[in-house]
Amino acid sequence: MTYCVAVKLKAGLVFLSDSRTNAGLDQISTFRKMIVYEKPGDRFMCLLSAGNLSISQSVREILQVEQLADHDGGDPITIWNAKSMFDAARVLGSAVRHVFERDGEALKRAGVEFNVSMIFGGQIGNEGMRLFQVYSAGNFIEATPETPFFQIGESKYGKPVLDRVITPDTPLDEAAKCALVSMDSTLKSNLSVGLPLDLVVYEADTLKTDKITCIDENNPYFRMVRNTWGQKLREVFDAIEHPTWDSAPTNVPLMGCSTRSQPLKKITNSKEKLI
Repeated sequence: MTYCVAVKLKAGLVFLSDSRTNAGLDQISTFRKMIVYEKPGDRFMCLLSAGNLSISQSVREILQVEQLADHDGGDPITIWNAKSMFDAARVLGSAVRHVFERDGEALKRAGVEFNVSMIFGGQIGNEGMRLFQVYSAGNFIEATPETPFFQIGESKYGKPVLDRVITPDTPLDEAAKCALVSMDSTLKSNLSVGLPLDLVVYEADTLKTDKITCIDENNPYFRMVRNTWGQKLREVFDAIEHPTWDSAPTNVPLMGCSTRSQPLKKITNSKEKLI
């Protein structure tokens, strides 16, 4: 499995991915799921991938040379000369379809689903930053202020903290911290996601970044995040009052407060009915 997350903010972009792949309980390998394409001063792009590893690796390879016809009669469009991130995302979608046309039928005959999902974001020239989620058919959707982050892979464990923290106005470092907490929650609950992690932070309008790091089990900052998050969660949990089942004094009674619904009815013999 995989967990990748990308966040689009007014201040920039944050990308984070794990590196574990599984082909069974005893076949665990490490493959990086992130790649950065950068031409300083001209464009910065980052690609995250999840799904079938052979498919995603083929897409990444073909993306380097994939071309789309320019309807205005210019040179074929590639990720290196695209004038917008939308056009670059179109090239990526074309690369996905290229791999499907080449391998889709053979995979189907072998009983393997054509399964790949990707997150692709960045900035080209003077255009604003954009972030896309690309599906197995090569189609894609774009992040909005209402939905400023995308997740692929094993996403459910890491989503709650993103929902509570991330807004378009979130500072970059805070968003990076939130993404790492999201990843830690996933690592804690799912053994198919694993270290090391790749983290990239991009500042808006710079068209390059040096904020790229690989995080393993010895990384002091990530160790601190893991320990602190677990400790603070426990402290918050312990601070919540226990439910009261008797007449003991409490400001937050649990029983007998509903005006719309009655408690569950117990069945005490074979002649009683639910309704």
